[in-house]
Amino acid sequence: VQLQASGGGLVQAGGSLRLSCAASGRTFSTYGWFRQAPGKEREFVAAIRGGDGKTVYTDSVKGRFTISRNNARNTVSLQMNSLKPEDTAVYHCAATSRTLILSSLAREDQYHYWGQGTQVTVSS
Repeated sequence: VQLQASGGGLVQAGGSLRLSCAASGRTFSTYGWFRQAPGKEREFVAAIRGGDGKTVYTDSVKGRFTISRNNARNTVSLQMNSLKPEDTAVYHCAATSRTLILSSLAREDQYHYWGQGTQVTVSS
């Protein structure tokens, strides 16, 4: 079972990046994106639930980031627009075969599989 994240890079403030996460080995119901900035703890960014496709975002990215999934390709993406220097972090995708309740989507301990992370750097 593997989650492979890609799409990170260096971008100027106001720019856009699209992260992708490809899952292999099994099918997952719920996907999440988390990020960890230097010297900070890992934090929740966005999640999408299987079945109804409900999405949840942390407040700081609402209106700028969009999480989506392609079930046929077993992938999840994070479109990031209007990027800010404070978005700089290593972004990790995570997944679980469980269909989480909405209040649990932001909890790290609910995800059983994690990708290796991809670096996003936003310059001012």
